[in-house]
Parts: sequence; structure tokens; C-alpha cells
Amino acid sequence: MTPATPPAYVPGHRLLEGRTAVITAAAGAGIGGATARRFLEEGARIVIGDAHARRLAATADALGAEFGTDRVAGLACDVTDEAQVAALLDLAEERHGHLDTMVNNAGLGGTAELTEMTDEQWDRVLDVTLNGTFRCTRAALRRMRAAGRGGVVVNNASVVGWRAQRGQAHYAAAKAGVMALTRCAAVEAADHGVRVNAVSPSLAMHPHLVKVTTPELLAELTEREAFGRWAEPWEVANVIVFLASDYSSYMTGETVPVSSQRA
Repeated sequence: MTPATPPAYVPGHRLLEGRTAVITAAAGAGIGGATARRFLEEGARIVIGDAHARRLAATADALGAEFGTDRVAGLACDVTDEAQVAALLDLAEERHGHLDTMVNNAGLGGTAELTEMTDEQWDRVLDVTLNGTFRCTRAALRRMRAAGRGGVVVNNASVVGWRAQRGQAHYAAAKAGVMALTRCAAVEAADHGVRVNAVSPSLAMHPHLVKVTTPELLAELTEREAFGRWAEPWEVANVIVFLASDYSSYMTGETVPVSSQRA
């Protein structure tokens, strides 16, 4: 298969004009960083969090210089710490008066055969990927409900939540949990005019993935893709923008694949 050429970058259309969004794990070149940029291009104001404080500060400074410091703020946030999650959302409300959108991008992977996997490996992946999404969703829904303005939550799941991959039992379980959390939260949040959806990417390339994945596995995963290439992070971010925008006003509880690999 000859790999397809990635499409041209899609310009913003002001779909999120005036909205305030919090995005976790948004420092760097992955889906979170691409989402932060896309939200700014669509007119939103953003508060970004990440466990890597130095990289977060550099990202916030760069985006602020490009889009305006009044539209970008950053705060170090470990999603396994409820107090840090609360502080991140506090900053959004202090800066902009309210919270419209919560993007839960934080997640942690790793590779280990189930028989060799330690409790610590299992617990760490579940705590960041599933429990962290739960903490952030709970905190955001409480604030959105109290504000009475509606709102949107978008979670980052994975096709691994639907299909099997060797060495990924903890990550697959966590992402399947994110999908189930999304469905249940959506039913409860609908009473308050809040929508909760998820994206489910397959293979979105970024520098960290190269560091933790062998060339052989990357080649195998790429070959499975219908277009013969991985997704650019901004292609996943485009779907997150759609789910955060009014174009998806009747969607809630859904997990949208950004791939050809549901099974």
C-alpha cells in the first residue's frame, strides 16, 4: 500500500467564538497541543493543563504570543490529584467567568504482557487514563450544572477500547472505561443541558509515541490504517472541535472513531 499524503491543514471557521475551554495534557505536539491550537483558531479562550510544568509554560507562552495572552492561560495539573484539577477549573472561571468546554485528553500508556504486568503498572495507567477522566468530568459537570449555562465535555478514548492489542490490557481497559463513563455521564448531564462525547483515535503520530513504541509496531499499526498513514494530531483535534461546537448539538453519549479500525 502506498501511504496517502496528509491533507492540507484546515483553517479555522470561528466555530467556538467566545467559548472558554479547559484542555488537559495540552503541552507538546500531540492531540492535546493540537486541540489547544485548533480551539484558539476557532475563537475560543483556553486554559491548558499538563503534568509537565516546564513544557506547559513554554506552550502557553508560545500560544499566548501568537493568539493573545488574554486568551491563553496554563497551570500545571496532575489529573490524579483532585485539588490540582479543581485549581485548573478555578483558573478558567477566574479568568473568564465560566466554563463552557472540558476536553479530557490526559492519558498514560505502556506495554506489558498481562502475566508480567505489576499492580503498580496497572494502577498507574488506570489512575491517569480512567480515574483522571472521571475526576475532570465530575469537576466540570458540577460547575456546569451550578452555572446553568449548559456545556460540553469531550473525552479522549481509543480504538484499543474496542479491539485487542498485545501488551495493552491496562490501557485497553482504561479506554473502554472512558467510553462507558462517557455514556453514563451523558445520560446524567442531559438534565442540565450538558453534552458528553468522546473521540476514539487509532494512530495519531507525535514525538512521545515514537519514544515508547518500536519501529516494527508502528509499521504494523500504520499498515492497518485504510489510508496507509497515521493521523496528524490536528485531524483528531478537528473532530474534538466538531463535538465541542453547535454542529453536534444533538449528539451525546457517543464515541466517534477517528480511524477505520473499530474492530
